[in-house]
Amino acid sequence: MAYEFAIIEKKEHLWIITLNRPERMNALHSPAHKELDEIFNNFQKDNEAWVAIVTGSGDRAFSAGNDLKYQAEGGKMESVPSGFAGLTSRYDLNKPIIAAVNGVAMGGGFEIALACDLIIASDNATFALPEPKVGLAALAGGMHRLPRQIGLKRAMGMMLTGRTVKASEGKDLGFVNEVVSQEELLIRAEEWAEMIMECSPVSIRTTKNVALDGLNFSSIEEAMNQKYDSVISLFKSEDFVEGPLAFSQKRKPDWKGK
Repeated sequence: MAYEFAIIEKKEHLWIITLNRPERMNALHSPAHKELDEIFNNFQKDNEAWVAIVTGSGDRAFSAGNDLKYQAEGGKMESVPSGFAGLTSRYDLNKPIIAAVNGVAMGGGFEIALACDLIIASDNATFALPEPKVGLAALAGGMHRLPRQIGLKRAMGMMLTGRTVKASEGKDLGFVNEVVSQEELLIRAEEWAEMIMECSPVSIRTTKNVALDGLNFSSIEEAMNQKYDSVISLFKSEDFVEGPLAFSQKRKPDWKGK
């Protein structure tokens, strides 16, 4: 299906989802949120979809966040349950998502990236939660995800000032995994996706689920003693049998993802 505000490219088990409003620096409005909600619903349900890359159209912006111009022009503001870009409130998505950040990632755009599992940034990428400068607040998860990902003091240094951080500093702070040239960005993001897809999809989903859910507990002992449904599913999966068998036969595993 063709969408107006996003482009989807499917490469076997990989989906590349491109935010496609370059004339607005990929800022998102209600119709875009609805499309992206549907796209991520389909990604979540598709057993053949193992990893997604999210990026922005053009070389100026990943996403400038909320389309305030659309709002000022009288556009109808409607939300979707899955949050900004159909992603920031999607807490049950256990498949890995990589943000390939090209250019500006401001406000909601940064919050999209923070909702992803990895951030690969081009050397011209910039990040900020500037909402306080215009009397707003980062309500799409930024105020919660950033402190958890880089620590409270570092996060406060960004959030209380609204200052802009370059990709290199983002890597030093710890929310960017790798910085590459603009030309290499999507290539490198796909290489990360390939490394993930060399692993069992069931194992990857279990790893993401347990790692994130385990953060809800105050001690490692408490987290380790929990019963995770994803672990039970792993033990019952075909991949759980195929992995050791392929290793013993010295061949590449034929993962089924189930």
